[in-house]
Amino acid sequence: MNDYDEDPADGEKLPPFDLAAERALLSAMIQSSNAIDEAVEVVEPKHFYRPQHETIYRALVELHTEGAAHDPISLSDRLEKAGDLERCGGRIYVFDLPNAYNSVGGTRAHAEIVREKAVLRKILFAGIGMTQSVHRREHSPDEIIQGAYDTLEGLSTLTDTGDTDLSIGVDIMDTVAEVVDIRENGPKVGLLTGFLDFDALTGGLQAGQFVIIAARPAMGKSVLASDFARYAAIRNDIPTLFFSLEMGRKELQKRFLSAQASYPLHWMKTKGPLEDAKLLDLATAGKDMQSSPLHIVADTGITLAKIRAHCRRIQRQRGLGLVVIDYLQLMSGESMGRNDNRQQEVSRISRGLKKLAMDLEIPVVALSQLNRGPEQRQDKKPMLADLRESGSLEQDADIAILLHREDAYERESPRAGEADFIVAKHRNGPTATITVAFQGHFARFVDMAQT
Repeated sequence: MNDYDEDPADGEKLPPFDLAAERALLSAMIQSSNAIDEAVEVVEPKHFYRPQHETIYRALVELHTEGAAHDPISLSDRLEKAGDLERCGGRIYVFDLPNAYNSVGGTRAHAEIVREKAVLRKILFAGIGMTQSVHRREHSPDEIIQGAYDTLEGLSTLTDTGDTDLSIGVDIMDTVAEVVDIRENGPKVGLLTGFLDFDALTGGLQAGQFVIIAARPAMGKSVLASDFARYAAIRNDIPTLFFSLEMGRKELQKRFLSAQASYPLHWMKTKGPLEDAKLLDLATAGKDMQSSPLHIVADTGITLAKIRAHCRRIQRQRGLGLVVIDYLQLMSGESMGRNDNRQQEVSRISRGLKKLAMDLEIPVVALSQLNRGPEQRQDKKPMLADLRESGSLEQDADIAILLHREDAYERESPRAGEADFIVAKHRNGPTATITVAFQGHFARFVDMAQT
């Protein structure tokens, strides 16, 4: 039976399947140990449409794993001991299987057919599930989209037929050439942030990296996020998407203008004289921002699904080089009926953002709030451990920047106006503490040399 049942009731079509391919695959497995090894690389038990075939497949793999014979007699005996023989058609069906296909040469082809039909069924059921959710009104549109996306995303593992060469020697000479090029010409520079010491330490933000900027409230997380976005988009013309869950569009625009024009932020909110030179600075900054590829999404209830959709649309239409999210804990969860606590939701969001960075091959920067650990210690400097209540952020991050300003705790501190970028985690690279200047009145950080 290919694709659909040969005698469906009232013309109703059943999900895609191919019983002939399933029988041919099981036939080859009964006849050859090599066929079992080949099948296991491509097919899993759940890929069989007929439950009896799934049970027979499991029994064959078990026998082979144990080093036992897997001929019809041994297979029937195993099924009988498990109480599955009659459900699988009895000895007559099992003994007839080797006759379903008299060769083991097509094992992989038959396995791929079985797997392909499983993928098609998965796609079909995903569509049915979405339709049912819409009619039942059990979930929000965002939850339905996220559920469908997760289902379809899982198909990537189904379509991997296991024929990738796993040898360490594959493309090894390309890696050798890459190392030689790095030694001769230096490493390829990633996306620069404008902070010289930080860029020297990291080589810039690399494609696929998930970067966390974490701090206690009022340390300047949003300011630093704006600095990263501003330098990438306005200075280097790199398409940048900035998600704000805390501030509206106008407030963000004023912050960007203040930093770009060196115009005090509080002047934008109070009445006072406006010098021609300052007006020119504002106008110039406004034009620079207007012509830059900086895109702002201000949405207090944004979800991972929405972020992913925005990113893919911008990348498809204009290209995308950097994503910044302010901030992660404010994102709405998408539990799809699961009884997850907030920590589990944050972990799911964190893993989703890391995957987004890898899928789009761009750096994704997300802000995170630290727990109260720094306030409870005599030394207020944050530590990586202060992230550990925030789901799996510490594990998922490729770079973790802990932001600290001593004068936020001690107003009379001799380090007033200074800030530390504590690079507490740097996957495949060194860590360090980098001191910069905090110019809060301009809503920006700058290198110490620029003060």
